Amino acid sequence: MQSAVLKGQSIYRRVRETGINSNYWYPLAWADQLQPNQVIPVTVWQQTLALYRDHSGQIYALEDACPHKGVELHKGEVHGSNLTCPYHGWEFNGAGECVSIPYFPADQKLPCAQARSYPTQEKYGIIWGFPGEPGLASQQLPAIPEYNSDEWFMVRIPGEFQAHFSICNENTMDVFHGFLHKELQGWFDPVLLSLKQTESDVYADYQVSYRGILTKLMGLGKAGNGVTTRTVSIHYQYPHYHSSLEGVSSLYLMRLPMGSTLTRSFSMLFLKLPLPGWLLRGRLSKLLEKAVLHQIFLKFLHQDVEMMESEQRSYLANPQRNYVEVNPAIIALQRVIIGQYERFMQQSDRSLNPPTEIASDCNFELVQDSKCR
Repeated sequence: MQSAVLKGQSIYRRVRETGINSNYWYPLAWADQLQPNQVIPVTVWQQTLALYRDHSGQIYALEDACPHKGVELHKGEVHGSNLTCPYHGWEFNGAGECVSIPYFPADQKLPCAQARSYPTQEKYGIIWGFPGEPGLASQQLPAIPEYNSDEWFMVRIPGEFQAHFSICNENTMDVFHGFLHKELQGWFDPVLLSLKQTESDVYADYQVSYRGILTKLMGLGKAGNGVTTRTVSIHYQYPHYHSSLEGVSSLYLMRLPMGSTLTRSFSMLFLKLPLPGWLLRGRLSKLLEKAVLHQIFLKFLHQDVEMMESEQRSYLANPQRNYVEVNPAIIALQRVIIGQYERFMQQSDRSLNPPTEIASDCNFELVQDSKCR
């Protein structure tokens, strides 16, 4: 079958070395994994945070280094609304201010010791953190209208990949890799229908075909040959994804880039299943969620992880190797990732120059060609 290609484009090697734009909200942990009076370490692009929930349920995040001796604060204890360093007992409030030193007299002035604090919020069953400039944290989280809706059945899909976040993001945008999942009766015959890029977004529509277990599970109509064809719409809104299948499924992928070769994913899949309501709610819904996750979607994810981590290993073995990319949606995605990082670096340096425009508001012509260019 012919593939849609973008003339004269090869894959950006430098995207594999690109950092993140920190001025966005990133998922830190599933909310139910952090209990009151508990503290855990979380890494956001080589920044480690001590994330804790106080006795009343409020969430705070401090730099995971005591400003006294540098000891990791996540090894400490939560006292009321404060976090206590395990080494000398210095106590810090949610704003990172030192409020107590146990061996100081009550009337002695405390030293100016400040741990950096990070804005946090809890929504959609996820704890979010803002690792960038706090004054920019007023921006909105991704909208998930299906959350808590009786019309949709939700499946949480956790993931962790030994790969750069650009590799993980390209896997999501690359609907042409249905070949990988052929033994799982995945999608086939993909066609890129439309593509648009702005400085922070990529919109792509693909036509794909299904047969077998996925067709039956999602209640898709089928033709006489048992094949059904639908449109998959993907919206990458830096740094997260939303993908939908014509009102049948809706998938949100929230990425946590932890380092140059480690990415965590907090994903929520919403399905409209042809099942009775009593099965989709209450205690039975948890059993159904577990069955759908382990028997179907984790099998797809494990195959993807193997490919992403293989791609990362090959890059590390030879960072100068050239690659050829024939999916214009991947090129658009790489431009956004690089552009966002360059924009962040310019903001951080307080440059007087305006941000570099990286193919802003581009519409791509899809060229049908089966030859390598």
